[in-house]
Amino acid sequence: MRKWILRALATIAGLVVLTALVGLALPRGHQARRTVALAAEPSRVFDVISDFLNYPQWRPDVTSVTVEGAGGVGTLVREDGADGPLPYRIEVFEPPTRLVARIADPSLPFGGTWTYELRAAGSGTELTLTEDGEVYNPIFRVMQALLFSPTATLDRYIANLEARLAR
Repeated sequence: MRKWILRALATIAGLVVLTALVGLALPRGHQARRTVALAAEPSRVFDVISDFLNYPQWRPDVTSVTVEGAGGVGTLVREDGADGPLPYRIEVFEPPTRLVARIADPSLPFGGTWTYELRAAGSGTELTLTEDGEVYNPIFRVMQALLFSPTATLDRYIANLEARLAR
């Protein structure tokens, strides 16, 4: 019985080490991008995406938001949701064309930026949303590569934004 337990533990440890080695071979950074045509002018779209305190009204994954700062460059925004708190700092704030937000907690297992680029397109807006992310833990990199869509969060955000703009 004891040999089986030792073999099982050795097998599990071997799988963890193998997973970590595979993760070390995967790139730390990734980029995901989505572009969507929205039926609202750029200033309206920018107003919605930069009105952080109202995110819980149209983003079901956000339960509350706190904001420290005036809303422009340097503002610290903290979203709370099912996955816990996510703080980010506004690095670029150029209404109504560009906003860049960077994750502001170095203790998280991931980091990076979201860049919102808005361009007038007829009577609406073309929004390009880019995630330049990093996953620090090599085991999490393997999980990300195998289990998660690289654009799932962007797709969910855009779907919620489209629903908000349709009101």
